[in-house]
Amino acid sequence: MIPRATYRFQFRREFPFARAEELVPYLDRLGISHIYASPVTTARSGSPHGYDVVDPTRINPELGGEAALRSLVSALKARGMGLIIDIVPNHMGVAGGENAWWNDVLAQGEASPYARFFDVDWSEPLLLPILGSPLEQALEEGAITIDQAAGEPTLLLYGEHRIPLRPEDRANLPAPDDRAGLTAVLERQHYRLGWWRVADDELNWRRFFTINDLAGLRIEDDTVFEATHALYFRLWREGLIDGVRVDHVDGLTDPGAYCRKLRRRFEQEAQGRTDPAYIVVEKILGPSEHLPADWEVDGTSGYDFMEQAAALLHDPAGEQPLGEIWRSFSGRAEDFAEEELQARQDMLSWAFSGQLERCVDAFAVLAGSAAETRAFSRAMLRRAIERLLWVFPVYRTYGTGADAPASDARIRQQVREAVQPHIPPGEAPVVDSILAWLAGEGPGEPTLAAEAVRRFQQLSAPVAAKAVEDTAFYRHGHLLSRMDVGFDPACFAMGTKAFHRACAERGAHFPHAMLATATHDHKRGEDMRARLAVLSAIPHIWRERVTGWDSTADGPSSGLTGADRYILYQTLFGAWPERLEAEDREGLGEFARRLIAWQEKALREAKLRSSWEEPDAQYEGAASAFITHLLESLAAASVRADLRQFVTETRAAATANSLAQVALRYTVPGVPDLYQGTELPDLSLVDPDNRTPVDYTLRQAMLAGETAKDAKLALIERLLAARRDAPELFGGGDYRPARVTGERAGHVLAFTRRGGGAELRCAVLLRAGEALHGADQPVPSEDWWADTAIVFEGDDGASAAAECFAEGPVFFSLQQQ
Repeated sequence: MIPRATYRFQFRREFPFARAEELVPYLDRLGISHIYASPVTTARSGSPHGYDVVDPTRINPELGGEAALRSLVSALKARGMGLIIDIVPNHMGVAGGENAWWNDVLAQGEASPYARFFDVDWSEPLLLPILGSPLEQALEEGAITIDQAAGEPTLLLYGEHRIPLRPEDRANLPAPDDRAGLTAVLERQHYRLGWWRVADDELNWRRFFTINDLAGLRIEDDTVFEATHALYFRLWREGLIDGVRVDHVDGLTDPGAYCRKLRRRFEQEAQGRTDPAYIVVEKILGPSEHLPADWEVDGTSGYDFMEQAAALLHDPAGEQPLGEIWRSFSGRAEDFAEEELQARQDMLSWAFSGQLERCVDAFAVLAGSAAETRAFSRAMLRRAIERLLWVFPVYRTYGTGADAPASDARIRQQVREAVQPHIPPGEAPVVDSILAWLAGEGPGEPTLAAEAVRRFQQLSAPVAAKAVEDTAFYRHGHLLSRMDVGFDPACFAMGTKAFHRACAERGAHFPHAMLATATHDHKRGEDMRARLAVLSAIPHIWRERVTGWDSTADGPSSGLTGADRYILYQTLFGAWPERLEAEDREGLGEFARRLIAWQEKALREAKLRSSWEEPDAQYEGAASAFITHLLESLAAASVRADLRQFVTETRAAATANSLAQVALRYTVPGVPDLYQGTELPDLSLVDPDNRTPVDYTLRQAMLAGETAKDAKLALIERLLAARRDAPELFGGGDYRPARVTGERAGHVLAFTRRGGGAELRCAVLLRAGEALHGADQPVPSEDWWADTAIVFEGDDGASAAAECFAEGPVFFSLQQQ
């Protein structure tokens, strides 16, 4: 059963399956067809997200186990609803001693039946970078002992962490004070204990991005695939799930082959089910990148739509003046490309040095296997690989070493053009050879080519993620609403023609792709982004307000950079709670606590004035003190009052943006997803702020009419009712742009959809921040529209825009033909 509309739950110990079951009637009344669940398999104890899976063969007992899952599914099926689950094929959680497979590998090394499950270079002992200091110092401090009290002897680190010993070393153990004996035992293990700081340089197994607690899986191996997916296929066979969302598909050796295998295996396990499994992938699409049709999936999990919908709300006229404000505050580049290049160089050098060197090793061996490339030195290859990774425009390519999809050719051409200024004199042939190997056209031993290409592609993806999303996005403050997961800051705004084209293409190729505007990964809530987007239409007003705040703040801000202050001011404005008054001491204190937690993460991710590896307590303290000063001190009362006033002045425009975003998510081709709680305004910050408990009592009361209904919830309810009434239209109907004419044509996006004997007409207001500044309602006056008109498909005449938007910033009409 293809979902009509999904609702994302973030399951955890505090929110188990039983709690979701209680909410099934609410979701059904709202119009949801499927719960879309975060990972349900057994994760590390107390996991707040479920992505650190330690046992993929068992439903997480902290969530209620399989019995509770079955009960939830029964409640869903009783109402004609279903379940989609998030699966994690790329990695497993290996910290805390809870992963039996990993523990067996540590104990038995290559002899373990699970040694092939993990992507380990067994030419040397497996590095465990878990010590708080170098090994010799840890031994001297007595941080490493052998515990024999709990039955089977294990290494005990810091009196807390247990690491298994080789079976042959569990007898005749050294005395507690025998340091030489302990050192000898350590030297005989299949692993090597190391200082956590050496992981980036010396790790000899693939991890998830830069997280040492998550080890990469060799999912391309059939044995590994079957062992880690058996539970999913059983759940599908028994009718408990209707499909899956594949986490981080670009981390896999061959994502396309994996997706096709997944599709075939679901088909084989159907056991009489006639409906195909619903499969979407978490895939970050770069500029002009398209999801390959031959992967045989239903689409992405929606980051591409989130980017398009957000970009559509921005006024292109605001790009230059906002860039000037950013430069005047920060002294940093207006051009995001400069920031990205520096971040890529930093991350490749700081966080991926070890993985880079192993990639270079693979290409060096490959180059040595062919006469044409034998003269390339290892240093030449390293420089070429490094520089290619500096400029890679997408997460990765999809070659196998023997061939590559045709879509990769354009990417390789872009890379070749972008890398040219960085190539050392005389070394262009080295760069060209690597690109040829990525294309499957280079010389040398085929098995060596496959290994080298695999290592490059599994390196380019995490470099992109860490450099762009987790570094540059925290350094660049041009406009924060244009920096979120999957976004392209180089594209400040999207025109209506480009948006129409994207919707038509999705409808033609991936009509069931997921549409998201909020996720567990977003850096700013969907309504925070919508509010910040208003600034693109009123940059002159924003300049006046933000410079005024900065000049009158008169607090402990002298130690903060202008960039950090400017990013903070945007965040204060964007995240200011809707009902927070400037005199509400308790509310201001809670807001300050949220902002301080966000600021700490933002500073450490930016890696300019602080970092996770070496936090700068003095600078972070100054940042916290400034937030406290702004929100709680008497001296900054005027700043708070003006901030609150500015939020009020822009409320109508922000509401218009929010409602337009909602309308598009539920009407254009695709399957809309509603992230938990965002049926009401979402002004959340980056995780964990975006994963806080949701007040469902309030939402249920609103939906039942027991209390005043928020405009956003009311629109979602109406649109979901329309989707229920016309499933064929929304499940596969065509998409035809309407023609908009007149003076304000650039402020409208309109279209018609037809299918299943029904017709939908929809129009949304765009970029009206200036017209709505200070307004009480989220629609401009009738005079503002002048002669603007909309000509819907099939109409002989035009509809006046002023009439379409008389009651609000969204117009839609559903008629059965």
